[in-house]
Amino acid sequence: MEWEGRGAGGVAGGPAAGPGRSPGESALLDGWLQRGVGRGAGGGEAGACRPPVRQDPDSGPDYEALPAGATVTTHMVAGAVAGILEHCVMYPIDCVKTRMQSLQPDPAARYRNVLEALWRIIRTEGLWRPMRGLNVTATGAGPAHALYFACYEKLKKTLSDVIHPGGNSHIANGAAGCVATLLHDAAMNPAEVVKQRMQMYNSPYHRVTDCVRAVWQNEGAGAFYRSYTTQLTMNVPFQAIHFMTYEFLQEHFNPQRRYNPSSHVLSGACAGAVAAAATTPLDVCKTLLNTQESLALNSHITGHITGMASAFRTVYQVGGVTAYFRGVQARVIYQIPSTAIAWSVYEFFKYLITKRQEEWRAGK
Repeated sequence: MEWEGRGAGGVAGGPAAGPGRSPGESALLDGWLQRGVGRGAGGGEAGACRPPVRQDPDSGPDYEALPAGATVTTHMVAGAVAGILEHCVMYPIDCVKTRMQSLQPDPAARYRNVLEALWRIIRTEGLWRPMRGLNVTATGAGPAHALYFACYEKLKKTLSDVIHPGGNSHIANGAAGCVATLLHDAAMNPAEVVKQRMQMYNSPYHRVTDCVRAVWQNEGAGAFYRSYTTQLTMNVPFQAIHFMTYEFLQEHFNPQRRYNPSSHVLSGACAGAVAAAATTPLDVCKTLLNTQESLALNSHITGHITGMASAFRTVYQVGGVTAYFRGVQARVIYQIPSTAIAWSVYEFFKYLITKRQEEWRAGK
């Protein structure tokens, strides 16, 4: 079919059937014009030929598509902001989780649920006690999440193009999440060690520098990575489940992959809850390795607990099978809003930064 004479008004001839044009061709042209394929001079829409498109009031906000051309720098900046905000907002619950995972807690630190624990900590130890160690966590979370999201986005696209060209591959999502975890945990593990030691009941550390100095002098630099293998053993399956669940839910709630905050929040929350519940036993072992809880050590072994096998054995000796699920309630409660915040903030800043970059390039 010949297309000629495009003027400011749109496509020459309009949608009506004319000489030499079959009814089928007219219907096809009309469909194209309604979808906005025909464009007039200067890049405008097809003028008066295009009927107004009504927005269904029940269809929700008409969000713009997520940008496909986001750069690595964009992913890193958006990831860093998301990671810092996520950890800062959820830090009091994280403090409660650490204490509830204690194998042999002090009688004054036995809690029935998350809210009771938070109330008692504030009432007996001060308003700011649940926030002790926040500064080192925020310092570690920025670079850790920058590497995390940048690596994930790059590998997800690369692997998806190989495994399922032009589509979404759950295997690629899971594999990308696992590799991204290696970088995230390498940057975050020292901060985790310091944070959890400062969160414990009757912790002797009031400042981050005091804790870092004491660990370095008494246990050596290796203490900051004593739980790294266990952290990976926990976080690799956690992130595989997390990313695969998130991308799976996005296919159902947001198949057009538009910027839709409600779908990012819901998918992130569900993905975090599923992954958190499934990996709680590993998180209990990680907490034991990080804190080297003195009562557990005095009960059964001498020296430091090293390695996941030793941690699993100690947890079972002290509390039996149920000890592997200590703090599961706090962990799930923590992860639901945590991952919801992380994904919604990340997608928002990725969208915002890329749109600003596109507008800046267009205005040059």
